Amino acid sequence: MPKFRVSIFLIILLWAGSGCSPTTSSTPTQPAELPPTPYPDTPVPAAIAAPLVEAPGLVTIQFLNELDGWGSTETQVVRTNDGGITWYNVTPPGIDEAANSIKLSILNKEAVWVQTPDLENYPNSGFFFHTSDGGLTWMKTSAPFSAADITFLDDDNGWALADLGAGAGSNAVAVYQTMDGGANWKQTYINDPNDSHAQDSLPLGGLKNGLTPLNMQTGWVTGVTYSSGSVYLYRTDNAGANWALVTALPLPPGAESAELGSEQIDFVTPQAAFMTVHVAAADFKTAVYVSNDSGNTWSLTPTLIPDGRAADFVSATDAVIYNGAQFYVTHDAAHAWSIIPPDVAFGDTFAMMDFVNAFSGWVLTLDSTNHRALYRTSDGGATWSPVIP
Repeated sequence: MPKFRVSIFLIILLWAGSGCSPTTSSTPTQPAELPPTPYPDTPVPAAIAAPLVEAPGLVTIQFLNELDGWGSTETQVVRTNDGGITWYNVTPPGIDEAANSIKLSILNKEAVWVQTPDLENYPNSGFFFHTSDGGLTWMKTSAPFSAADITFLDDDNGWALADLGAGAGSNAVAVYQTMDGGANWKQTYINDPNDSHAQDSLPLGGLKNGLTPLNMQTGWVTGVTYSSGSVYLYRTDNAGANWALVTALPLPPGAESAELGSEQIDFVTPQAAFMTVHVAAADFKTAVYVSNDSGNTWSLTPTLIPDGRAADFVSATDAVIYNGAQFYVTHDAAHAWSIIPPDVAFGDTFAMMDFVNAFSGWVLTLDSTNHRALYRTSDGGATWSPVIP
């Protein structure tokens, strides 16, 4: 099940704001020293047949393992095969402004899709650039949407949740599927009231932040509404044609009067999945749900992470959450957490993180001068080295 996907919807500022006091049902503890996990001794990777980029100003990153990763800058699509030390320009021809107009969907180090909108016909058309050789060559096709959350299950089969516009707590979307690698897309659902085929099983109300498929029949849409005590989680079992609200979710203590925002589900195996839910009341906490039966049932894990801002679930047992000051690490499927204070105070410069296992990860920073830097850890977040200062 692919780990990487790109969410295209609005960042809901409500979840980023308030500081909070740590109210937990199971208190995280300071860990004993983590076991050493040096980078594996591997040969120097062969150079990629593309132009080098010196110290790229990365806006996004997505790593597949400790060596292979992709990213975007304000003007380029780039990739690395040595853990972020060396970057190559693999921008598809005809793309000039990468950061604000493109989305990447990465299946593996060779198969990648770049989505870009048709600004003259927004939100109803766009373009795809697809590579199957790691960005050395690209094929361009048209799409019936401008911006979407895209997930490919393999080289051929994929889903898209197309954003048709949001406002006043509502979000019009359309669901599409492809079975030929993105060359053609079939719409299976739309809730835009301006469309004659509009339906309401996935309602217009609520801001949708992404679609997570299990296979070509079953998938989930997550998001937020501004009604208290309600987790926004809808499921389809017929390729998106009909949706049902998932109601059998235990709520965290005190959540009955809080606003709840669900984040995209992470399937780390075909059976094991995690979902984070932000709980905004007097303070801000993050709850973690786990499923071990392919998303059929969900259980609430004991600990509420104070101010959890970013989460990476990397295996059926391992996950990392950053809360603006320190890292929370679990090795037992989110039942107990250790607090890892980093030796770099990222603070407000933290932009995003990406872990590929419980020990190896990267953090992107953005400071007040618009300078971007990339850091790497190999001990679960305790120590960080600048890769791109």
